[in-house]
Amino acid sequence: MPQPANGIISGERHLPLEALRERAMRAASALHDAGVWQGDIVALLLRNDFACFEATLGAMQLGASTVPLNWHLTADEIAYILDDCGAKVLVAHADLLNEGVLAVASEIQVVVVPTPQEIGEAYGLDASHCELRLPLPAWDRWIESYPAWNEAPRQVTGPMFYTSGTTGRPKGVKRKPVSPEVGQRAEARSRFAWGLDRSGVRSVMTGPLYHSAPNAYAGMVLSAGGLLILQPRFDAEQLLQIIEEQHITHLHMVPTMFVRLLALPESVRNAYDLSSLAHVSHGAAPCPEEVKRRMIEWWGEIIHEYYALTETGIICTSDSATWLAKPGCVGRPVPGIDLHVLAEDGTRCAPGEAGEICVRSEVTSKVAYHRDEEKTEAMRRGDFVATGDIGFEDADGVVFISDRLSDMVISGGVNLYPAEVEKVLLSCADVVDCAAFGIPDNEYGERLVMVVQAEDRLKADTVVAYLQDRLASYKLPRGYYRAADLPREDSGKIKKRLLRARVLDGELAAL
Repeated sequence: MPQPANGIISGERHLPLEALRERAMRAASALHDAGVWQGDIVALLLRNDFACFEATLGAMQLGASTVPLNWHLTADEIAYILDDCGAKVLVAHADLLNEGVLAVASEIQVVVVPTPQEIGEAYGLDASHCELRLPLPAWDRWIESYPAWNEAPRQVTGPMFYTSGTTGRPKGVKRKPVSPEVGQRAEARSRFAWGLDRSGVRSVMTGPLYHSAPNAYAGMVLSAGGLLILQPRFDAEQLLQIIEEQHITHLHMVPTMFVRLLALPESVRNAYDLSSLAHVSHGAAPCPEEVKRRMIEWWGEIIHEYYALTETGIICTSDSATWLAKPGCVGRPVPGIDLHVLAEDGTRCAPGEAGEICVRSEVTSKVAYHRDEEKTEAMRRGDFVATGDIGFEDADGVVFISDRLSDMVISGGVNLYPAEVEKVLLSCADVVDCAAFGIPDNEYGERLVMVVQAEDRLKADTVVAYLQDRLASYKLPRGYYRAADLPREDSGKIKKRLLRARVLDGELAAL
């Protein structure tokens, strides 16, 4: 694999930054000819590939936004988002353009990107499905047939991301344009939090670009003049190999990747030189304390956690030293973020007192849910935005997250927080993974249940005894189920709505 100084690498292909910018300008001309202009939407049904960046940068020149689609979605789910966002153009990889997707996208311009060999091999795709099979424009030929866009760029709003929909229909999170100065300060906060405020960044993108954090992170690596390697699909040992060969300095990861790395045999983990690593960021989902501690022991105190929402951007960061001193924390608010923990009556909580975390910055007033004023207003707390997270600040101003408000279970008038139970059970050596959530109950309104991924030998009695030693009795789940694995978003978030449906449908056996 070559070792260029900048641009994007995918498989054996390399796109230098200069070529990326030129192709993005041609993409702007092509998109404009297809009817895209300021305020319009270009939908992307793509795995991590050059076209993601070319289309995004091209749309931004026009003052348009991209909507990256989670390619795991069904045709009906894709149809909902395409209709909700009003996309003018859909850019999609060839293998993802099945009959269902074509049917729901029949009213908009579709442009096809041949699925690259490295992606096809990583996902075990039929080579014939990766080629152009339909009389539709091919991305490369399409944009190359246009001259570079030469008008001044319009007001930029950036991509619009749809939240994962773990608790219901996905919502489009959009931002109204801000002044260049405000935008630069907001970007500087993220660069600082991710350690990208330096030159010579060399990174591997391990997560999907349809998620807001990987997308923003990847864009910042390139805008800083760095090198970005697209790993077609996360592979633990392959990542170690890339780090060594390409002298990788920065990574953006989620906790499940840590788990897979730690599962490698010790001989494999020790076979690679990782000394080039300077800053590893992780977020998106809670990281079990033992997992994080082992990663710090292995890679050193270069592990940085961040707490963020699609709606707000980065809120807090924690370096390794802070986390080791206060395990389980997410650190302190980044500069420019005001954070308040509010009680139900709107008053500010005292240190150590749990409440809803609310934040304010220069850009939070510009955030809204697309075509949903009611939900937009519901997240406002005066000048602050409610995160939906329950947590507290300690006396030193360090923030801890207890649970998601939307995950909170009210059973017989008592508030129960699933994350609290999950955190305890994940410390049990026999438990691989777990998820707690509420299901309807005739007597109590809701009852808390737990789905456990564990060895067959683990029984409910053992789990109950383990939890009883560590939690108040009223916090214990009132039902335990076994699953071979827990469905997760690529971001690491468990799809609890799917697990809830499986429990209610009787698909899961009791533990």
